[in-house]
Amino acid sequence: MLLSNDPQGLRRLTMVAIFASLAVVLGIVESMIPFAVAIPGAKLGLGNIVVVVALLFFGGKDTIMLIVVKTLLTAFILGSFSTFLFSIMGALASFLVMLAMMKLGSGSFSLISISIVGGIFHNLGQLTAASWVLGTFKIYYYLPFLLVAGIATGLFVGVASGYLSTALTRHGLFHLASDKI
Repeated sequence: MLLSNDPQGLRRLTMVAIFASLAVVLGIVESMIPFAVAIPGAKLGLGNIVVVVALLFFGGKDTIMLIVVKTLLTAFILGSFSTFLFSIMGALASFLVMLAMMKLGSGSFSLISISIVGGIFHNLGQLTAASWVLGTFKIYYYLPFLLVAGIATGLFVGVASGYLSTALTRHGLFHLASDKI
C-alpha cells in the first residue's frame, strides 16, 4: 500500500500500524507474565489475537505487513536474531495456512479451527527454523508436545479473536474483509 492522497488507503495504513503496535505491546506484556507450563517455549500468543482479527478485517496484504512489523519490533525489543528467525518462520507458516483456509474455505472453517491450525503451523515453522539453525532434524522429536501447545494456544487465540472481532463489528468500527483476502 503506497502513501498517496487516497484517504481510505491512509486510513487502512493507520489501522494496520495501530494493530501492529497493539500486537507488539501484547507481546511485551506476555513476556512479563510468568507462564509456567510443562512445554518449554510455549506462550499464549496474545499478539496473535491481533493478527487473526487483522486477517478478518484487512485481508492478506495488510496482515502480512502487520506481521513483519510486529515480528521485527518484538524481536528488536525482546530478543535477538534467532528470536526473529524463529518468530518470522512461525508467523509466516501460520499466516499462509490461515489465509488459505479463509480464502479457499469460503466460510467452511470456524475462526477457532483456523486459529488452531494456525497455532500448529506456527510451531511447525519455528521447528523448521530450529532445525536449520541446529543443523539437525532431531528437533522434530519435540513436535508432539508443540502440537498440544499449538492446539491449546490456537483455541485460546481463536476464542479471544472471535470476541474481539464480534465487538469491533457490532460497534460498526470494522467490516469483514472477505473481498480483500
